[in-house]
Parts: sequence; C-alpha cells; structure tokens
Amino acid sequence: MAAELNFSPPEVPEPTFLENLLRYGLFLGAIFQLICVLAIIFPVSKSHDGEGGHFEPRKFEVTKKPKGPAPSQSKKSKKETKKKR
Repeated sequence: MAAELNFSPPEVPEPTFLENLLRYGLFLGAIFQLICVLAIIFPVSKSHDGEGGHFEPRKFEVTKKPKGPAPSQSKKSKKETKKKR
C-alpha cells in the first residue's frame, strides 16, 4: 500500500517567454501605480531659484466661447414655417 502513494511534487512546465513578459509587466505596472499613489499622498513642492518660498495662487479666468454668427433670416423663416404647421 505504501508503494502506491506518490509523494513527489507534480510536474509544472517551465513558463514561456510570454508568461514571463506578462509577469514582469504586471510587476512594473504595480510599481508605477504605487509611485503615482505616493506622489498624490506626498506632493513635492516646486520652488524656483529666485522666489525663495513665495507662493501666489493662480487665478483662473473663465472665458466664454464666442457664439457663432446670428442665424440668417432664411433659417429663421424656415423654423417659423415649421412651427406654424
């Protein structure tokens, strides 16, 4: 009965080139994500040489997009005739 039991490890095939490429690509992607998360948690302040720590917030101006030219009279009349129907 003891001769029937096989305690040897199962045979696992060697990983192929594409499997290795996928494994290392996933590792690199995980490291990149960790770096991005750490950059959000610990932001690095950029200081310019001449300013000496002077920080002035930027003011963002909202600019309105110019509207197109006013519709011509022919287009207005077409819309009005459709409304009358």
